[in-house]
Amino acid sequence: MANFDTRRTMMVDTQVRPSDVTKFPIIDAMLSIPREAFVPASLREAAYVGENLTLPGGRTMLEPRTLAKMLDALDVRSSDVVLDVGCGLGYATAVIARLAEFVVALEDDADRAAEAQANLSDEGVDNAAVMTGDLAEGVAKSAPYDVILIHGGVEVVPQALTDQLRDGGRIAALFVQGALGTVRIGRKSDGRVAWRDAFNAGAPVIAGFRRATAFAL
Repeated sequence: MANFDTRRTMMVDTQVRPSDVTKFPIIDAMLSIPREAFVPASLREAAYVGENLTLPGGRTMLEPRTLAKMLDALDVRSSDVVLDVGCGLGYATAVIARLAEFVVALEDDADRAAEAQANLSDEGVDNAAVMTGDLAEGVAKSAPYDVILIHGGVEVVPQALTDQLRDGGRIAALFVQGALGTVRIGRKSDGRVAWRDAFNAGAPVIAGFRRATAFAL
C-alpha cells in the first residue's frame, strides 16, 4: 500500500519549499490535505508528481508548485472570501479553505461538482461550497470576493469575473501565449485591475477563456 503521508511530506519538501513558498499556513495546508483523496482512483499513484494532472472531462489539477506559488502571491488571509474557478475535484478548494474564511468553488459539470463537494465533505471541509455554472460567469450571487483563483490556463479573463472582485481584491490567472505561460496577479483599485507578472507556469487553456478570433473575409 502506498504511503501517501510520506509522499505528501516529500512533495512539500521538494516541490513547494524550494519554490520560495515559506508562509506557514500554505505549507501546513499542503501537508494536511490528502491530495490523493481528490483524484480518481486511477490517478492516485500520480497524485504527488510534480506536474499537472488531467482529470476526467479535461479539467486540469495544477502541479503543487504552481498552486502553492499562486496562493503565496495572492496572500490569502483568514478573513477572505475566495472564488475558486474550475475547482476540479476540490483539492485546491480544500487547501484554500485552510487559509480563508470561506471558499465558493465553481464547476461547469454537475457530476464533477457533486464529486468535489463529496470529497470536501469526506475531508471535513465545512467552509466551502461547490456551485455548478459557466466558469466565465463566476458566481455573482456570492460576490464580491476578496480573492479569485482561476484553475487552468487563460488567454483572457472575462470581465464578469473581475466585476465580482472587491476593490482592493486580488486575482490570479495563468495567461498562456503559445507554449509559454505566465501567472499574473491582478489587484483591483478604483474599479480597474492592474496586472503584474509573478512566475512562469503552464496549463491547458480552459474552454470559455480563449481570446475571440476575428475572421477577415
